[in-house]
Amino acid sequence: MYEIDNVLRPYAWGSTTAIAGLLGRPASGGPEAELWIGAHPDSPSVASRPDGTTAPLNVLIGEDPEHFLGSESVAEFGPRLPFLAKILAAAKPLSLQVHPSLDQAKAGFARENADGVPAGAAHRNYRDDNHKPEMIFALTPFDALCGFRAPEKSRDIFLHLAGCLELPGNGVPQLLKDVIEDLSQPEEATALRSAFERLIAGGEAIQEATSRVVDVLASGAPMVPYQQELSTVLSLHGEYPGDPGVLISLLLNRLSLEPGEAVYLPAGNVHAYLHGLGVEVMASSDNVLRGGLTPKFIDIPELLNTIAFESVGVPMLRPVTSELGQELYCPPFREFQLQRIELLPDGEPVPLAQSGAAVVIVVAGSVILDSPKGDLQLDRGASAFLPAADAPVNVHPVSGALENAVAFAVTTSMKA
Repeated sequence: MYEIDNVLRPYAWGSTTAIAGLLGRPASGGPEAELWIGAHPDSPSVASRPDGTTAPLNVLIGEDPEHFLGSESVAEFGPRLPFLAKILAAAKPLSLQVHPSLDQAKAGFARENADGVPAGAAHRNYRDDNHKPEMIFALTPFDALCGFRAPEKSRDIFLHLAGCLELPGNGVPQLLKDVIEDLSQPEEATALRSAFERLIAGGEAIQEATSRVVDVLASGAPMVPYQQELSTVLSLHGEYPGDPGVLISLLLNRLSLEPGEAVYLPAGNVHAYLHGLGVEVMASSDNVLRGGLTPKFIDIPELLNTIAFESVGVPMLRPVTSELGQELYCPPFREFQLQRIELLPDGEPVPLAQSGAAVVIVVAGSVILDSPKGDLQLDRGASAFLPAADAPVNVHPVSGALENAVAFAVTTSMKA
């Protein structure tokens, strides 16, 4: 087993205190958005070897993929860690985004390579050839936009706004009238695509319509029964004035997770994390196509080809308890599953759910990882990489502990 140091990414939307507070260390003073725990080549964790030397985790795995990952993982996913875990702390909204399917990622990556698009170019859509299904487990109250709501429900919100704008001295912008007509079409995919495409390509018309909507809401127009959705419009406009994503948010499910709740996000799901601290897990990829709430590059044609234009319920992910008492979050993806581990000071050890390699991070108290090849103690804020060859591993409380210990472990899905 290898203790690892992880890379902190200081994106501007990150909280200045949340990750430091969770892990029990001093804050850096700047935004701390994502702590990457894994072997993605853009920001690999650094493993400490028994001889005192260190190596990036992707380099270490490359020395003997079958030892570190297991032969089944190598056969299915290749000689790379299939997943990437993150601690994510959003103080401001992230970009409205969607992730490609595996086939789309492979084709897009090959196409941009053939076209000579530099690897780090701002206008590049595909950073690698992998898909990026993901999940988020809330550590604090966590707000997000997630997937399309039924078009008739979005139409009702736009009709409510139109009613507010028809008050004396106002008028309904043509763009909003057109969106209402789009959402009234009988075929769901056509309705959603038409409305989304109109809003994202609205140009000056979207800026004018958004400004009108925000003005009427700020002047005291009734928000009930859409308080949450319309309050989100106001807050998003405060961060990204006139951005298409402000009104696009009304096409999406508005979600508020309580601590301990989780959702999963398949390819094609339009989403944006708004605020909160969570454990995010995904296939090992950095492929993101953006659709708003960002100053970064937006490729509208490629985005439209990637989105699944279908209404979905909020894809909640309920925990299951294994026969061994393990608390598991198992999304319908082969690359990963999440285990939450809580140990009482004098409690029994918990078997680590491990299929191939695993990573563990401790967020409260201390634990001891016990494997046939030795033990490793991890205190709050510490993390480790567990090779496939080190299984089975049990997680024990530290003798004499005064508080519960809490850790999270990620491994490849153990589903058949």
